Amino acid sequence: MNGTDRKAIVSAYKERKTVAGIYAVHCSATGDCWVGQAPDLSAIKNRLWFTLRSGTASHRGLQAAWNAHGADQFLFEELERMPEEALRFARIALVKKRLDHWGRTLSASTI
Repeated sequence: MNGTDRKAIVSAYKERKTVAGIYAVHCSATGDCWVGQAPDLSAIKNRLWFTLRSGTASHRGLQAAWNAHGADQFLFEELERMPEEALRFARIALVKKRLDHWGRTLSASTI
């Protein structure tokens, strides 16, 4: 790959549209559920699974369940996408409100 190709790839990555939203992680062994929000739903599962595999996840309960039951017992679910047209400050408030809603609805801990 030459420098021009690399610059084009990096530029395309930076200009891509990201979708913010709410997600859930379910443990089928225990029935536990965790909900979280992400500015980019397309990347959060890989990031979260990486931190869990390496033992560095910030949520201790989720990390403990992962360590006890293994990766095959966990399911990632996208719950809700935030509208793109919302202004940044309005989207932050909406994400917080919807995260609280999903936490109550699923009786889940917040990541």
